[in-house]
Amino acid sequence: MAMFGLIVSGRPVQTEFQPISETQFITTIPEADSINHIVVFLTGAIPFPEGTAGQVYFSWPDPHAPPNWQPLGHISNIKPSAIFKISSLKKLEEMGDSMNILFGQSHIVHNAQIGIAIEPLANIREIESANNPSNNVTFAQKMLENFMNFVLSYTVTQPQMVPDPTATYVPLATVQNWYTNFERRLQQNPNFWKT
Repeated sequence: MAMFGLIVSGRPVQTEFQPISETQFITTIPEADSINHIVVFLTGAIPFPEGTAGQVYFSWPDPHAPPNWQPLGHISNIKPSAIFKISSLKKLEEMGDSMNILFGQSHIVHNAQIGIAIEPLANIREIESANNPSNNVTFAQKMLENFMNFVLSYTVTQPQMVPDPTATYVPLATVQNWYTNFERRLQQNPNFWKT
């Protein structure tokens, strides 16, 4: 009996998740380049053990690197299905090796894969908290403030300037304009910088 199902628009439902361990399962999505959204769901045949849920991961195809598992969200007995937008996901070079071998694989994958790891709810909440867009917004705002404070610490008035033919100057108004625009875009879409 299949525990999980996957829907990719325009394709048959997939329920062939291969067990990698007792708590990890994967399925392959062939020719995944044009996929925008997926639906992952519990089939209803087997529920999650009490106090656990399924953390859903996505690995985008890359012919030159092992899979980079990106957490999408979770499904549970209370939330048995979820729709995930995958069209904007890209390979994350900065992810460490621990994410590359999360589902026991270290070889190059040419197709996209969905991985589901059955984990305690507390672990899933921790993963989702770390990937929460509001955390990204807070980080970006603090980084921008730090950058602006750093730049402002070097400001001088025109009479204080000493001519230096090797130096390049940027008007402070230009940096301030960039800061304002970046902060506005961050408020509108915390993930705009990923595209």
